[in-house]
Order: sequence, then structure tokens, then C-alpha cells
Amino acid sequence: MSELTYHRPKTLAEVWRIRAEFPEALYIAGGTDVMGLVRSGCVGPKALISLRRIDELHGIEVNGAADGGGTRIGSSSTIDDVLAHTALGERYPVLHDAARPFGSVQVRNLATVGGNLCNASPCAGMPPPLLVLDARVRLAGPEGEREIPLGEFFVGPGETCLGPDEVLTAVVLDPPPSGTRSRYLRKGRVSTDLAFVSIAVLLGLDGDRCTRARVAAGAVAPRPLRLRAVEQLLEGRRIGPTLLSEARAQVEREVSPITDVRASAEYRRHLTGVLFQRAAESTLNGDRR
Repeated sequence: MSELTYHRPKTLAEVWRIRAEFPEALYIAGGTDVMGLVRSGCVGPKALISLRRIDELHGIEVNGAADGGGTRIGSSSTIDDVLAHTALGERYPVLHDAARPFGSVQVRNLATVGGNLCNASPCAGMPPPLLVLDARVRLAGPEGEREIPLGEFFVGPGETCLGPDEVLTAVVLDPPPSGTRSRYLRKGRVSTDLAFVSIAVLLGLDGDRCTRARVAAGAVAPRPLRLRAVEQLLEGRRIGPTLLSEARAQVEREVSPITDVRASAEYRRHLTGVLFQRAAESTLNGDRR
């Protein structure tokens, strides 16, 4: 590994000043992804800019109705911070579903929500549950701030729409609509391994009629994927075994998995359908809000 400089700014203004001096510097938060790439020689930056000491990137705020009811997750919040936040888990249990099996204890104590999103791995753990929650991300750069839907953030494997100097500062969530239930399921070779299939499902129900459907999958496409055709198939219809079988078949048509060392494309496609049906049935049975 070549020599590099390590910077620990305390403000975003200082981040951009350092970035102007080192245009090819990499931002680093928990480092669980970036340092692996540096040590393996996949990237060779001359400088790393740590975001861990910037106060405004930390903290989880779950607001009540009097404050608009929205939720803000600072990008430097760790996966363990997500798990430890009771109010967050009560309002969005699908986030706890995804955080609980996330790597090892050591990884959960270091890995950040923002880092997991910015790494843009197709098999990242946090994107599917955040996608079904219609999350938005706040991005800041020297020219100002912007907020976009999370689904527009991912461009391809390892690629996002972040500008050269931009930083993801927070994830923003609206309160889940009344009557919705959600579930996240994953499959990896071992418990601490990356998922080779993951699925998140959120359903809103009025009796047995589906009023809202959000379905997202990971590790089965070039980027975390909202399964919009599946959602359209479910919304407005009475949910029963026949419709779930139709939806499962549509899930398998809509994904585009690859074969790699973790699993074959055929097995991934089949398992995505299986996990979708299990997650949907779990929400219908009231296992998750």
C-alpha cells in the first residue's frame, strides 16, 4: 500500500478545503469498505478525508407529530446506532431487520449508514429497506445542498450520482403510512457474509386489499432495485395465495442476477421469489408492522 495522508476535519467547509488541495482524495467514514479496497490495491488514493469528527453528520432524530413526524438519520450513524435506537425500530422495524444480521459486532460498531449507501454495492444491506420506506438522501457540496429520492442515488455497481466533492449528509424518512407492515429477509453463505439475495417488502392493507406496495431487492441486479412491476401488480387488489404466486413469478422476471462465487444466477432468481413470498406472508400475518 502506497503512502497516503489522513485528514480529520471537523466541518464540511474544512472537508472541501482539503478536497481542493487533494482532488483525488477519498472520503472515509467507518472504513469497513474503503480500507479493504485500499489494502487490496483496488484503489490508491494519495489522501483520505475522514468524516467521523463532523458533528452534523451524526445523530438519529425521530420526530413526533408536533415536529412534522419526519426522521433524520445522520450519514455517520453506525449500524449499531440504528439497532440501539428504540424509537427508530418501533417506527421502522424493517431497518432493525436489516441491521441485526449486518456483519459482525465489530463491523456494526464501525460501518455507517452513509458509507453503506455510498459504497453502492448491489448486495449492500441498508438500501432495500430504505427503498421500500421511500427514503430520500441529502447531499451537500461546495455549491450547496440538494435532496433526492434514494432510488435516484444509485447509478451502477459502485457508482452513485454524487458530484466530485459532494458528501451524503443524511437519510430522511417520512412516517410510514397508517396500516403498513414491513419485513426484510436475506440469505448469505454464513451469518456474517454479504447477502447473495435480499428482499424488503412493505404492504399497506385495508382488510385484505393492498393499498400500498413497496418491494426492493439486493444482490440480484447491478444496483439495489425497486421492483415496480411487482408493486403495480399488488396495489389495489385483494391479496391471497393466487395473487402472491403471480407476484412471486413477476419478482423472478424482474430481477437480473449474475453467477459468481457466492451463488448461481438461477439459484439467486429462484431464491428472490422464495424470500419475497415469505416476507409478504409474514407482513400479512402481522409479524411486522
